[in-house]
Amino acid sequence: MRDYRQFIGVPKPGTKLGRADAIVEKKAGVYSFGTGAEVFEMFVLRHGGELYGYVNDCPHARSPLDWRPGEFLTPDKSKILCTMHGAEFDIKSGICGTTPCPGGELAKVPIELRDGVLYIAES
Repeated sequence: MRDYRQFIGVPKPGTKLGRADAIVEKKAGVYSFGTGAEVFEMFVLRHGGELYGYVNDCPHARSPLDWRPGEFLTPDKSKILCTMHGAEFDIKSGICGTTPCPGGELAKVPIELRDGVLYIAES
């Protein structure tokens, strides 16, 4: 499993992300921390009523996944899509099931919900 803490500019556990209800079903909230070459970008996706946090970084292409902010899903909304090269990742596990990176996986960011607000959790 890729460890989100390996990335530059990672915020500390306990960092407030925002209101969970701002993330609508099958959409994502995008959160950036730092500036310049030390930017850390992550997203929290709501799917099936559950929330999933990942680093916005394709393990194969080493580029952002979204084709525009908050747009991370395949057209049928069933997988996370790397728009750079078409790899598809399972929403719950972050594992790639298609070429060019079968078995590769997204770096999960642990999140927690407290009083309707999302925070980065301890891993």
